[in-house]
Amino acid sequence: MQIEIDFEVWQALTARLQNERDNYNEAIRRLLNLPATEVSPGFGEIDTPGLPDTLPLPGGSTVSGAWFSNVFFPDGTFFRATYKGRTHRAQIRGSQWIDEFGNIRTSPSDAASAISRTNVNGWRFWYVRRPIDEDWVRMDALKS
Repeated sequence: MQIEIDFEVWQALTARLQNERDNYNEAIRRLLNLPATEVSPGFGEIDTPGLPDTLPLPGGSTVSGAWFSNVFFPDGTFFRATYKGRTHRAQIRGSQWIDEFGNIRTSPSDAASAISRTNVNGWRFWYVRRPIDEDWVRMDALKS
């Protein structure tokens, strides 16, 4: 089941996430005063077992994010794609790929296939803008 929401509602729900493992379902459950459910594992744990969901930075700090095909996408990375005239959006938050409906997706291709309802190469489907980027680039340009 999917519930359609607009981008502004998605942003407001995103702001209500409390930690890395929180998800949109739990945020909505809190708003509706419903009991919590078991939270899904982090996206990095699903997609690439063995790779950490944090990346060390100079000075000893770390940044959380998700790995796909050995490419790290830090929390705060945005994705967009246009399919049949409609723009779709997603974000890495809490080391998970969260689509515009609050669903956790296991890979770029999983997210693209959920939109197109067919097998799709997500690396060619999505454009990405990481927190360090000024412009959007197609995901496959980041693969080495």
